[in-house]
Amino acid sequence: MTHSVFEISHRSRRHQIETLSLDTGPSSRPVLVFLHEGLGTADSFKAVPETVGRQTRCPVFSYSRIGYGKSSGIALPRKINYLHTEALVLLPKVLSAARIDRYILIGHSDGGSIALIHGGGRSGSGPAGLVGIITLAAHLFCEDVTRKGLREARAWYETGDLKPRLQRIHGRNTDTAFRGWNHTWLSPGFHHWNIEKYLPRIRVPVLGIQGVDDPYGSLAQLRALAAGTKNCRTEAIEACGHIPHFDQPDIIVSMMTGFIGKTI
Repeated sequence: MTHSVFEISHRSRRHQIETLSLDTGPSSRPVLVFLHEGLGTADSFKAVPETVGRQTRCPVFSYSRIGYGKSSGIALPRKINYLHTEALVLLPKVLSAARIDRYILIGHSDGGSIALIHGGGRSGSGPAGLVGIITLAAHLFCEDVTRKGLREARAWYETGDLKPRLQRIHGRNTDTAFRGWNHTWLSPGFHHWNIEKYLPRIRVPVLGIQGVDDPYGSLAQLRALAAGTKNCRTEAIEACGHIPHFDQPDIIVSMMTGFIGKTI
């Protein structure tokens, strides 16, 4: 496991990006690129990347997006299309800086949304080098249940122990990481946010996973993914909330490795 920091350029500024890489397979195989959720970092998937990497013999890479973990900070407020910027502008820059040519995106929550926008962001054959997409609790649109969960998270942050817990992983980025996610999703304009138009343009196989008990999204998200994507398998997991790879790790790892084995 190697932690490192490199720089990318965005809007005439240099930004430091915190990264984690694992040599769990030969360079000839696609890299498993893990994209963290709205309050996560490069380390948020814990042992899952190494387990999946070793079982599939694929190298692993993850990174903390700008404004998270030990990466550079951001100025608030975020724009409503910030996930589009992550998917279509910043992710390609990170892949280029990391010299990743062939890859499978594995995105949790916001990371899953980024993976889908990235996959469908270009017409024709799609992004060069993209082999497949796995999403865990991805958001395709903003639901009332999503906003309810966000309001509860805000109360937890302001009056509970969420802030000190986040400070352990985000440090100086804690407030902007939380408010950049929570306040943006709860803003009036975000109620109409929707990425379904990107789905028909995805040209690679997709595996979509969601917990039946997810407090941040209903199974309408999964149904929309299946309906809009040409080559897609979806799985609704019982006794599972918003973090499937923690709530049902054995099932999720098995699904991931099976999908990756068939895809590559």
